[in-house]
Amino acid sequence: ALLVRSVTKVNQQLLSQANTLKFVGTATIGTEHVDQNYLAERGIAFASAPGCNAIAVGEYVTTALLAATEYRQQSLAGKTIAIVGAGNTGSQVAKRAAALGMQVMLYDPPLAEQGTLANSVSFEQVLGADVISLHVPSTTRGMHPTYHLFNQQVLSKLTPEQILINACRGEVIDNQALLEIAEQEQSPLLVLDVWEGEPTILEPLVKYAFIATPHIAGYSLEGKMRGTSMVYQAMCQALNLDYQDNSDSLLSQPDFQQLSLNGRVNQAKLTKLTQFIYDIFADDRRFRRFGLQPQGFDRLRKNYPQRREFSSLQLVSQHDQVALSALGFNHQENK
Repeated sequence: ALLVRSVTKVNQQLLSQANTLKFVGTATIGTEHVDQNYLAERGIAFASAPGCNAIAVGEYVTTALLAATEYRQQSLAGKTIAIVGAGNTGSQVAKRAAALGMQVMLYDPPLAEQGTLANSVSFEQVLGADVISLHVPSTTRGMHPTYHLFNQQVLSKLTPEQILINACRGEVIDNQALLEIAEQEQSPLLVLDVWEGEPTILEPLVKYAFIATPHIAGYSLEGKMRGTSMVYQAMCQALNLDYQDNSDSLLSQPDFQQLSLNGRVNQAKLTKLTQFIYDIFADDRRFRRFGLQPQGFDRLRKNYPQRREFSSLQLVSQHDQVALSALGFNHQENK
């Protein structure tokens, strides 16, 4: 068996002498680094971990949204959010946005055509939303390619009053076109976790982003463990091994396990709470200081510090606060 993450290119060159290999697993959502056709020709079983980091990305977007609206002194309640891509990650973002009182719009033509997505909005409606959050794979073929989906023409229709979040693939946005619009002070408030050409990025674009990070939105400790468990289970099935999942016992105890809340939670408290668990601006600072060159970009991803998900912290309050559970917190009502 060969178990990898996204930095290992699994192809004929790598496997030319792997004569007894029976299984390849990647603990990632993306599979661009794996030549699946070659594995199929060799009769080698393959598995990835779709959705393993969806919760982490949902929490990244939640934290960024709360930080952005605090910066603008606005309320999220009642604002519209268009989620482009309604798969595992987009669904997690939608769930949390609804808990924050936002009006959620979903845009996913492939799912709409399959009949698995009701009430899909038009692309024009997407462009009019207060917040646009991107959660699609990078594709260049088919009926709905996503490469440069947000090109110069599309970006020119957006306004500085909007928020644009990209936590999927950098090339979904034409980075050069975005830079030109940003230089004219016409771009939305930008939250960019992914960059066209990674690890070589368009460095001048970074200074125009409100939050800039090195493709780590899904890098929670729980997400990594989830991906590992999914691949391990697939390996056991492929190789007829006994499956014993001990992942929960392998997670270290978080630094803070319980927190008491006074009064009902409002947006200001949620902003503090999310950043208490996940300091998104620490990631931003490290990126701007160390990650603008290819080696630094890769190093920040490879040596990423432990980041816990919201569920690692038990919140105790005297009120039944449904939004906390919907946002992913481990909430206990203290009656």
